[in-house]
Parts: sequence; structure tokens; C-alpha cells
Amino acid sequence: MINNESKLLDKIEENLTKIREKNALTHCITNSVTINDCANAVLAVGGSPFMAEDSEELEEVVAIADVLVINIGKLSKDQIEAMEISCKKADETNTPIILDPVGVGVTELRNKTTINLIENHNITAIRGNISEIKAIAKLSGVLDEINTAKGVDVNADDIITKENVKVNGEWIATLALKLNTVILASGPIDILTDGKTTIAIDNGDDMMPLITGSGCMLSSILGSCIAGSNPLEGSLIAILAMNLAGEKARAKVNEKNDGTGSFRTYLIDYLYKTNSTSLINESNMMIL
Repeated sequence: MINNESKLLDKIEENLTKIREKNALTHCITNSVTINDCANAVLAVGGSPFMAEDSEELEEVVAIADVLVINIGKLSKDQIEAMEISCKKADETNTPIILDPVGVGVTELRNKTTINLIENHNITAIRGNISEIKAIAKLSGVLDEINTAKGVDVNADDIITKENVKVNGEWIATLALKLNTVILASGPIDILTDGKTTIAIDNGDDMMPLITGSGCMLSSILGSCIAGSNPLEGSLIAILAMNLAGEKARAKVNEKNDGTGSFRTYLIDYLYKTNSTSLINESNMMIL
């Protein structure tokens, strides 16, 4: 393991302790399909979830929140208004904003909403699948041509592999620098970058996409972890915790001959059991 990877791993125990001690009030305007799982995932990693969307209370909520998580999975006019109000207040209070641009690249409404949030507010981190990140890159002028996403799922031609991880890391880093944000492109191999340091993480399990909400949960715990540490290192802990929980949940499913419903429960169980020893010793990551 090269020195830069060692330095990142050396900070994991300290940062994980800070995250749990912070117990960050994590305000999520999120996908109603997965809101319960997001709240439980935040609790599991040591955060405190707050799911407010009514425009009458949003400024008060953001004023006391440690982080704001925006998920555009199930858009409505009222929710878009709630996102704008919350992001404007977060800018005023210097509260970190995490954006999960679900389905961007699929409809004009999602494209417009995503770009408006990115251009008009201080987005701390963006977490999406590789097709969603590619769509933002095209809308931002970093990429010229992209594949069309399959609904909220990754286009098969976009999947990050060992063969294309470096070239994908390069343009994602360029996008992160242009947008002045941290980007986490999640998939079979995840890419995390602040534009200066780019990390590939090869952990996780192929059962994770088979339950609704694994990406939404990741974005929510990303918020709690960033609020308790810093954008790059907090994001690293979040993705490692999620991926290793997925690996352990799959092993438990196989042991018990269970299915995806049990996998969902085990996933949250193992998020709760996250520890620094596992994150350090079981991670498979490299600096690109």
C-alpha cells in the first residue's frame, strides 16, 4: 500500500470517533420511497436524522442542522421549493450540502433541478451512480457525449471496471475541480475525488442494487460522516462502511439461505456494527 493510502487509513479511527461523538443532526429532504431506510441508516452510523419538508419550518430546521442532504428521487413542485429554501438557508449558515441527483440525465425536470442546485448553492459533495455523474459532466461541459441512463439505474456501458477506472477517475476529478465539490461515483468500483486526490474503492456486493434505497442510504450517511469530519475523509468512511456492510450482509444471507428482504435488514445491522479495524483492514482502495 502506497503512502497516500496509508495516510487516509491512518485517520479512519479518529474520524469515526468524531462522527459518532458529533451525532450530527442530518436534515434529509429525500426520496419518500426510501425515507425510513435513510433514517435508520443515519442512526446506525451515529447520526441523528431529521426529515422535514414543509416550507414553513425549513429555515428553522436548517439553522440547527449540522448537514443538509438533498435527494431528488421523487420530485414534486413542493419538494423542489423545499430544496431551494433549505439550500439558501444552508448557504447563509455555512451548513454542508450533500446532493444525490437521482435520475439526472433522464428527464428535463431532473436536469434543470440538479443544475440549478449546483450553480446557485454551495454543494459540498455529490453522490450518484456513474451514469448520473456523467449526466452532470455533460450538463457542465466536461463531457460531450454520454449514454442514456436506464431510469435511476446505471447504463450497462457506463459501469466502472478495472480496465476503465483510471480514465473515469480523470474526468470525474476534472468535474470535481470545476464544481468545487467532492464527488462520489458509486458502482461495482467506486470513485471518490475532491479533484486533487482521487480514490478507487473496490468493495461492496452485487446484491446491493437489488434492494430499493441502497444509494439513498449511502447519500444520507455521507451527510452524517461529512458533518463529523471533512468532505473527503468523511465520504471515504461512508462508502467503506456501506460497502463492507454490504459484503457482510451478503455473507449472512448466504449462510441463512435468505433473500433480499433479509439482506436489507442485515445491511443496516452491519452499518451499526461498523468499526475502524474493519474499515482499515478490509478496505480495498487505491489512489489513482
